[in-house]
Amino acid sequence: MNRICQLFQIQYPIVQAGMVWASGWRLASAVSNAGGLGLLGSGSMYPDVLREHIRKCRKATDRPFGINIPLLYADVEKHMQIVLEEGVKIVFTSAGNPRTWTPMLKENGVKVVHVVSSSAFAVKAEAAGCDAVVAEGFEAGGHNGREETTSFVLLPLVRQAVKIPVIAAGGIATGRQMMAAMVLGAEGVQVGSRFVASEEASSHISFKNAVIQAREGDTHLMMKQVVPVRLLKNVFFEQVKEAEARGATKDDLIALLGRGRAKKGMFEGDLENGELEIGQVAAMIRGILPAEDIVREIWSEFREAQVNPFY
Repeated sequence: MNRICQLFQIQYPIVQAGMVWASGWRLASAVSNAGGLGLLGSGSMYPDVLREHIRKCRKATDRPFGINIPLLYADVEKHMQIVLEEGVKIVFTSAGNPRTWTPMLKENGVKVVHVVSSSAFAVKAEAAGCDAVVAEGFEAGGHNGREETTSFVLLPLVRQAVKIPVIAAGGIATGRQMMAAMVLGAEGVQVGSRFVASEEASSHISFKNAVIQAREGDTHLMMKQVVPVRLLKNVFFEQVKEAEARGATKDDLIALLGRGRAKKGMFEGDLENGELEIGQVAAMIRGILPAEDIVREIWSEFREAQVNPFY
């Protein structure tokens, strides 16, 4: 059993990313029941909604699950309080300083993992007391690092920089990609985009269909002046592109983004005016499957690649 499986008490070192508008209790519990680690994506949940999802997830699985909490979100203090009140024992943090909350979580017996985009941030996460880090490469969907370091470069750098376990993220949807990540020093993988196109994901069916229809070059990293985010190209994407080309300020981009743009696209299915966050690996995804099948498919291909690394 590797360190990630030991840390979370799971069967396979496969973590389902806690993605906004896609990672509710149905997806998290399905992944956990399949032997991986399911995460609730609290970034799109009001505190009372998060509590509801935790309780429903606990009824749907007797296996470990966790919560992804973006540290820059307005309700972060309320979310942390709910973590303690509901007895959640695994928290993945992102988009902020891990020193702010890690000590408190650790004091209450919570396993803490922080998402990083550079080896420097990985060192800071380890110093803050995190149990592991997610090294997320430039290929990843959603909010991304400004460094634009790809997974193949980031992973070995982070592995050399820290002693705690490293979970690879960004551009991973298959067992062979998982194998490549493990060879580069990862002890587990975090998979996002592949689980967006799952039956249990709470994302809109129109968004799921857009993901499986995506091809190479259909995503791009945008909004670097605000918070870098990888998006599928659509009308909103073109508006951002035009604004950035004419020298839009940070405030201009914030105004263009407005409120609820990701919800409009990913949850409500507005494929033209919504913010459609997805990774480059969407170009490899061709079907909407049950989460259990996705976990088993990744693990089976990973095991096959260990025996026969060549196609």
